[in-house]
Amino acid sequence: MAATHQTSQETDIVIIGAGPVGLFAIFEAGMLKMRCHVVDTLDFTGGQCTALYPEKPIYDVAAHPAVEAAELITRLEEQAAPFNPVYHLGQQVTELQPEGEGWQVHTSKGTQIRCKAVLIAAGCGAFGPNRPPLEGIEQYEGKSVFYLVRRKEDFRGKRVVIAGGGDSAVDWAIALAEVAEQIYVVHRRPKFRAAPESVTRMETLASEGKIKFVIPYQLHGLEGDGETISGVVVQDLDKNTRTLQADVLLPFFGLAMELGPIANWGLNLDQNRIAVAAETLETSAPGIYAIGDICHYPGKLKLIVCGFSEAAMAAHAIYPRVHPDAALHFEYSTTKGVPGA
Repeated sequence: MAATHQTSQETDIVIIGAGPVGLFAIFEAGMLKMRCHVVDTLDFTGGQCTALYPEKPIYDVAAHPAVEAAELITRLEEQAAPFNPVYHLGQQVTELQPEGEGWQVHTSKGTQIRCKAVLIAAGCGAFGPNRPPLEGIEQYEGKSVFYLVRRKEDFRGKRVVIAGGGDSAVDWAIALAEVAEQIYVVHRRPKFRAAPESVTRMETLASEGKIKFVIPYQLHGLEGDGETISGVVVQDLDKNTRTLQADVLLPFFGLAMELGPIANWGLNLDQNRIAVAAETLETSAPGIYAIGDICHYPGKLKLIVCGFSEAAMAAHAIYPRVHPDAALHFEYSTTKGVPGA
């Protein structure tokens, strides 16, 4: 449920980040009778899954051969709903203050939440696209230059130039080949930094004429009327240029990540990730835990399934803080059930 207008509130756990791992943490905490408030800078839940690739299939969630990111978020919200989480969306946690055995959380909208523990599930922190250095690109952004794909249908019948060699470039080249009139993939070298199976699928589509490789080239300029592009100029290693007739440019050069206020909370950081104890996911500050992509420990894997596991481990580690006088008699969900089931 959404937050009330009351600015000073109290709960057991404040979860920072409403992405897939943060949402699953609500469920794990709820199964242990711990209440959660969730804060996220975005105006909606789902994090990058919702903001960047809602229609992108995810293949490494157990029991789902493939699940679209938006559907995954919907299912996670349904799973968390019986435990009545309170969402504080469109605001950022700006300060954490120790208070007794717990913490007081302050947000950019003046909300104050007292809690027994803080669980940081902020993904990679605040993120934004790495913009290619093309003159005048800003005037086309949101009109014919996009850094994310929300709906495949928006590109039906379009001539699309995709620039980049990572997973996003490869995955969207495959997905948009179903609807676009033409797909060009611009990359500076023939080797792609993406899942081998996906690269093979893309190469198969190229052999069928559904995708055209523009290699080895890099973006060089844009042609258009200031709102709609008509062509993308590319340049090879010998400075030779050519123009690709296009309606849309999708530059996929990764995201610029910033920790934001998290960097000032006195936590142990390891290359912009929060160092945690592998067995509890607790940070260097007692009562503050971190899970998902933002945390680091020996053997850490940046996978959603690992983040789900970390959510369960952190919830069990937090339990004694919330219920100090109660022994935890762990029960499997199959025997315990969930509220309303």
